[in-house]
Amino acid sequence: MRLSYLLLFVLILASCNEDDNQYTPIIPDAEARQFAGGATTVFSTGSFAFENPAANLEGDQLDLHFAGDAQFEAAFVTAPAEVNSGLGAQFNHTSCVGCHPKDGRSPFPTDINALSGFFLRISIPGSDPITGAPVHAPGFGNQLANHAVFGKTPEVQFGVTYEDLPVNFADGTVVILKKPIYSITESYIPMPTGVLLSPRLAPPVFGLGLLEAIDESDILAKQDIEDADNDGISGKANYVWDPVTNTTKLGRFGWKASAPSVIVQSAGAYNNDMGITSPLFPVESSFGQSNGELDTSDDPEITQQILDEAAFYCQTLAVPAARNLDDEDVIAGYQIFEDLNCTACHTPKHVTGNLAGVPEVSNQTIYPYTDMLLHDMGEDLADNRPDFLANGREWKTRPLWGIGLTHLVNGHTDFLHDGRAKSIEEAILWHGGEAEQSKEDYTQLSLEKRQQLLKFIESL
Repeated sequence: MRLSYLLLFVLILASCNEDDNQYTPIIPDAEARQFAGGATTVFSTGSFAFENPAANLEGDQLDLHFAGDAQFEAAFVTAPAEVNSGLGAQFNHTSCVGCHPKDGRSPFPTDINALSGFFLRISIPGSDPITGAPVHAPGFGNQLANHAVFGKTPEVQFGVTYEDLPVNFADGTVVILKKPIYSITESYIPMPTGVLLSPRLAPPVFGLGLLEAIDESDILAKQDIEDADNDGISGKANYVWDPVTNTTKLGRFGWKASAPSVIVQSAGAYNNDMGITSPLFPVESSFGQSNGELDTSDDPEITQQILDEAAFYCQTLAVPAARNLDDEDVIAGYQIFEDLNCTACHTPKHVTGNLAGVPEVSNQTIYPYTDMLLHDMGEDLADNRPDFLANGREWKTRPLWGIGLTHLVNGHTDFLHDGRAKSIEEAILWHGGEAEQSKEDYTQLSLEKRQQLLKFIESL
């Protein structure tokens, strides 16, 4: 009799588990996933969570990191000046930290023409026959500057209006997305016809060295341009011009993976965002324009050492640890993340290779939740501006590590390439193209399950 009761109890328990709990009881490798940045990880959940040196930095490497920190926070002024001279005739901001506050994500500005991390890339149709890069717009270069030093006229001013896009959930919930429509006013010369514009908002800069250290073969192994496995996902690598080696290399950084390395990304930001020249980009972006720089006698305006220090700083910023991975809702949200096939693009795990000069990020098991590839994200997110191999609908998969700390660190939740998503949920709802099915499946979830998924993403 006792055996019969025991068997009955087991059957009832199994039935309950099948009906009421379809989720795994734990997140696999939860302890390892806490260390999102491998040995660089810091367990910091305060407002400075993105500003810490890698936990395994020490000695001269730590000193170099702090030297880079000073460069990252340096505000440039108009030449001539004793310190930080050379702010470009045209610029979008005056410092690195101005665009990346607390090394995190820039908010979309309340006043679109205020100093901020927002800007517009510009080009004309076609590509450079040697580098494959977008073709600069005559008189404007490849980035529009809405600020200028005293005595000069900014290239343009920005404008924005919004179109409401309602999204309906299966449970009757309606979310209104605001689609931004950008415009140009007060152009210092007539704008060329047929120009292509792409809005950009400065992303976080922590963990970049780890992403740079991922082996190219690891990234390419996930590429599926022709969707050979018929899963609807066709990630594509971008190949871009590397001015360090004057060769084409795998693109890793920027919203369309248009920079091959942290140092190229850093030098480009100095030049385009602040008008600061370096040995890598010795000509100011507005040189030769009627409102641009005319005197190059002080160029380059920063030394190779300063550029190296700033790049090293970004390469060696710690990744904050994942949190609450033993929480029941987070565990349930993990399974929903898997069920919606979010991991098809937001690949959880990578093992880094060797990055020269930065052993701290080499040979690390990391959990960035990105495949580093380009994906078609649909018409609503399209900028219709090609960038090397990236077409006008493709964007690089953003890492998700640290995303749940954005509001605490930066005081906002403005996500995606131009900050149009005002929450993680809105960011999901903007997904289209290859992610259309995952987005549609999300809208079919109950409120409880949606909250569980969001809680998992916030735990990263």
